[in-house]
Amino acid sequence: MSLQNASDLSRSATEARGLAMDAVAACHSGHLGLPLGAAEIGAVLYGNFLRHNPAEPLWINRDRFVLSAGHGSMFIYGWLHLAGFDLPLEEVKAFRKLHSKTPGHPEFGETNGVEATTGPLGQGTGNIVGMAMAAKMAAAHFNTPEHKIFDHFVVGLAGDGCLQEGISQEAASFAGRFGLDNLIMLYDSNDVTLDAMASKTQNEDTAKRYEAANWEVFTVKQGNELAPIAEALDAARASKSGKPKLIICKTVIAKGIAEVQGTAKGHGEAGVKFIDAARKSIGLPDEKFYVSPETKKFFAARKAAQADAHAAWKKTFAAWSAANPAKAALIAKAQAGDHGDVQALLAAIPEFGKNALATRVSGETCINAVAKASPLVLSGSADLHGSTKNYIKDVGDFDIATPAGRNLYFGIREHGMGAIINGVAYHGIFKASGATFLTFSDYLRPSIRVAALAKLQAFYIFTHDSVGVGEDGPTHQPVETVSALRCIPNLDVLRPADAEETAAAYAHAVARRDGPVALILSRQNVPSLDSIPVATRRQGTLKGAYIARKETAALTHILIGTGSELQLALAAAEELGAGVRVVSMPSMEIFSRQTKAYQEEVLPASCTKRVSIEAGVTLSWGRYVGTAGKALGTDRFGLSAPGDIAMRELGMTKEAVVAAAKAL
Repeated sequence: MSLQNASDLSRSATEARGLAMDAVAACHSGHLGLPLGAAEIGAVLYGNFLRHNPAEPLWINRDRFVLSAGHGSMFIYGWLHLAGFDLPLEEVKAFRKLHSKTPGHPEFGETNGVEATTGPLGQGTGNIVGMAMAAKMAAAHFNTPEHKIFDHFVVGLAGDGCLQEGISQEAASFAGRFGLDNLIMLYDSNDVTLDAMASKTQNEDTAKRYEAANWEVFTVKQGNELAPIAEALDAARASKSGKPKLIICKTVIAKGIAEVQGTAKGHGEAGVKFIDAARKSIGLPDEKFYVSPETKKFFAARKAAQADAHAAWKKTFAAWSAANPAKAALIAKAQAGDHGDVQALLAAIPEFGKNALATRVSGETCINAVAKASPLVLSGSADLHGSTKNYIKDVGDFDIATPAGRNLYFGIREHGMGAIINGVAYHGIFKASGATFLTFSDYLRPSIRVAALAKLQAFYIFTHDSVGVGEDGPTHQPVETVSALRCIPNLDVLRPADAEETAAAYAHAVARRDGPVALILSRQNVPSLDSIPVATRRQGTLKGAYIARKETAALTHILIGTGSELQLALAAAEELGAGVRVVSMPSMEIFSRQTKAYQEEVLPASCTKRVSIEAGVTLSWGRYVGTAGKALGTDRFGLSAPGDIAMRELGMTKEAVVAAAKAL
């Protein structure tokens, strides 16, 4: 890289430091350490390296930048403002204030130019891997010999906290194994964590760690100097090693505030009381939130040049679109979040007829049908394809030589899988899913939570859903886990009772546009509930709950079942008599979004004699059975025994439902 613009970059780094100081001081909270210590990194990235267009921040072939160390959010807000994104100075001044575009940690969808919701440390290290993988896939699916429309890089900035989190190793191992050479991660190596100097808790050789994971490593010993950073980034982009790149930048935390720089006190806002002197010492005027005319002019010219480069790409894209109209339409739909109409997807799944399939097994048919109907759906598993049954046939596996493959082998890396899936969703072309046993969903719970917060299009296939797992015992019997997932706002949890409900669950998972979906599937066989019409099961599942058995006399009781226990509620109703209604409730979340009229139609308030049954903790069910009803479940851990015996031992029987109903 030519450093003919070094003076502009140096000046902008100084002014970015000033913005960070002033914003943190104004709100009396925040983190000064990274924005000040990594200012030169930001200057080179936004002033020279990144290929994007601030005027059109969703350009599909832009370079992506993710600040994994999201606590240093004034880094990205300062640089987005300087670079000309839609983040006016008033928003920078409103840092961490209510309804501002500058929340305490960056949030996807809230601020133009923020590519991922980060804050939980290490998440970004997985997100960038997912983005880089999606970029490889996009190039393989859509580029042609005549037109190259995808060739961008993904860049991340991580700190010691990100790399100490175990998720970073999971993500690094995956990226190295699959040769994601379009990925560059900068490591802000300042030898400091929040509590103490980093040596208090780590002594590993980070370069060797990443080299062992098949990364190419560059070390910049002068991480607060422009030229070495620029040289390393240029070398990383030009490298033909076939490996992802790590650039270790030795920086000084909170550089510019002499009293705290280079110390643990520099991490947060401890330096605020010194900022007036610090601003003066680095050459800033008394005016707060100062950006010089020269810096504005420099970034205006850069923004114009980037717009010109984007315009040239648009001509290539227009020619490609004319030659490939079907593919162009597919990209347009994906950008709009459209991976298929739910009814069309449901119609693509054949009816199952009479069967006795585990819902994980019927799920195999479902995912293959929806993946055929929606060609940008991806399916992965944490080394459990043979058990989770979510392998897509005839589409190949993603690998170095086969980047168009749509099956993802994550290895035993559940948390990494979650963050990588989120990265695919942030990238915006493909819809990825990942699978493991339900009891291990807590290993990726932080990623699920972020996906729900960021309204990401992702879905999870969690099998072996209850004490019905059987002989593997309580370590693998997830009694509390479904209720725990239901606690996450904006996560749709579906636990279907048979193959037809499973079909609807998969259709919803692919079609949903405003958040993630968790499918909860059984290991053990369940009967097809043929007393209920197929259309009722399918369409009812799409509403979250429906009447599975209508009473034929005055309504006396309502039995509510979900998953493999719905069959028990239906059997109990036959014994209890004509006045008993059975409601199937595969998804509380979807049901809660239905009209009040529909909810009353399914669960009339006048009937208070209600019994729910689910082979898990009863915590979720109070809102539906009320104080007068009874929730049957297993408020204890399971036991090692064949599944049917474990269910019976823990009270998951028709007889228990009958007894509970009669006792009301």
